[in-house]
Amino acid sequence: MSFPSDLEIAQNCKMQHINDIAAKLKIAVDDLEHYGKYKAKLPLHLINEDSVQKSKLILVTAITPTPAGEGKTTTSIGLTEGLNKIGKKATVVLREPSLGPVFGIKGGAAGGGYAQVVPMEDINLHFTGDFGAIEKANNLLSALIDNNLQSKQNNLGLDPRQIYWKRVMDMNDRSLRNITIGLGGTANGIPRQDGFNITPASEVMAILCMSKSIDDLKLKLGNIFVGFTYDKKPIYARDLKAQGAMALLLKDAIKPNLVQTLEGNPAIIHGGPFANIAQGTNTIIATKMGLTLSDYVVTEAGFGADLGAEKFMDIKCGYGNLKPNAIVLVATIRALRHHGGAKKEEYNTASMERVTLGFENLEKHIENCKKFGINPTVAINHFPTDTEEELQFVIAKCAELGVQAVVARGFAQGGEGMKDLANAVVKEIESGKNAFKPLYDWSIPVKDKIRKIATEIYGADDVVFTKDAESDLKTIDKLGLSGLPVCMAKTQKSFSDDESKHGRPRGFKVTVREFEFAVGAGFIIPILGEMMRMPGLPVIPASEGMDIDNNGVITGLS
Repeated sequence: MSFPSDLEIAQNCKMQHINDIAAKLKIAVDDLEHYGKYKAKLPLHLINEDSVQKSKLILVTAITPTPAGEGKTTTSIGLTEGLNKIGKKATVVLREPSLGPVFGIKGGAAGGGYAQVVPMEDINLHFTGDFGAIEKANNLLSALIDNNLQSKQNNLGLDPRQIYWKRVMDMNDRSLRNITIGLGGTANGIPRQDGFNITPASEVMAILCMSKSIDDLKLKLGNIFVGFTYDKKPIYARDLKAQGAMALLLKDAIKPNLVQTLEGNPAIIHGGPFANIAQGTNTIIATKMGLTLSDYVVTEAGFGADLGAEKFMDIKCGYGNLKPNAIVLVATIRALRHHGGAKKEEYNTASMERVTLGFENLEKHIENCKKFGINPTVAINHFPTDTEEELQFVIAKCAELGVQAVVARGFAQGGEGMKDLANAVVKEIESGKNAFKPLYDWSIPVKDKIRKIATEIYGADDVVFTKDAESDLKTIDKLGLSGLPVCMAKTQKSFSDDESKHGRPRGFKVTVREFEFAVGAGFIIPILGEMMRMPGLPVIPASEGMDIDNNGVITGLS
């Protein structure tokens, strides 16, 4: 008998009413904003800073992933199930899925197997409309910009050639990357070059994830850098009086979403920035909500630890006054084979030689976690093609590095298969040996911040700055942004800025091509290599296998 699909498992789950899930967190029914029987939004007044500081925060990250990912979300959900199984009050706090990957190649972000959040179909398809609200707020600003260009009475003198703000939509559509707008005569606007990013890459998404209140949201939205006037004066969203209306569109999106795991444990899902471009973590509000309502919060950061985890530690923790108590570093034997030289069609073929070579990637990530003052626990996300010899090799090598590695069987067994990992993580937290510290001080020069990340986290020898990047650095100084943290935009496929360099590259330099300014979100973005802000669909999109019948039963979703 074949193993059921993620969708089949989710559809066979007997969900509890969201009121019952809320009761486990001692939330009154009157405090819930219901979206049907199984979803609800939570009001911000539930957050209690004293409780936040007392609870334990567990960050789940991963080694440098293969294109399909290594199962961080599955591990995060399974670990939460496991923690509850051993008697801990735990909540998982995750990002929301983007429709682009859902219909593209990677699939949704609701976990997998018997470690999922439900209702899976709703979570992966529109959910509570947060992404739609972010789209609308982003595109309202775009409309206001073009309206101002058209206006004679209210014109700010924006130079159409120096507008940095783009429209967004939550779909993979390569044809919209670079477009020309305003054609068709004077009544249809001013012709200029424009383009679309995917919604998770919008600064509005980043701002929502960094905001702590409606007032803070409005302040950050007003600080969005739009572009320059003809006389080189910077223009911000507040100059267009956009922040109030944009915040209005986000009045519900700012509230975290409560759902449940397959085993009926609480799950909070909120925000969804990509980690190769933006900060790659859920909202500060959602994390603090979880920490207020439970004793343990399991959360994740996107892609490998060199991206999402570094940004979690150096950006989100700084703005949110958060201190992770533990790191779970997800690895798979498949990924170690990949980093040891296996081609895609060989990922499921046992090879001690390749696992041995590929272990260097995991070793570097372990070293990096320790730089933040935390000894990680390695979760080996189990696949049926793993051999006992390969698993025991990884466990023994991790032990040599002073790190416990545990085989995580959440996909196949749910919480029961994650109790060993849960016990290991609790033991690490209770050891008292971990003391979180960021990698760098925000006040040091921008180049020094970048070099620190590149040399210490990526393992680069040095950083090269192009002429465009040097020019952007002058603009950063002029705009007074030098004291902001940096959010590196880099390929997720390698420690380096060359996606073909697998394993643990050595003897390389990274090149900063240019900078972007996320003034509202509160960070500057060095661009390493060519970054894709609007992905395209694969030759055979996942959408081709999806359908729905007259009874509303969905098929093909993953």
